[in-house]
Amino acid sequence: MTKIKVKGMSCQHCVASTRKALEAIPGVSNVQIDLAKGEAVFDGNVDIQTVKEAITRIGFEVIQ
Repeated sequence: MTKIKVKGMSCQHCVASTRKALEAIPGVSNVQIDLAKGEAVFDGNVDIQTVKEAITRIGFEVIQ
């Protein structure tokens, strides 16, 4: 599992948008978003830069 911190999520719509963006990446599965912690957890062996780009495209930021 990969865990990333996502900055900027504030509501359930944000959670849904983030989940949809991550699920659209080939190879990503089992996406779980925790709004309170500002975290996304997912399975898959994908390049983290691809994940960052997908999150940035929808208006959020991945924090290292």
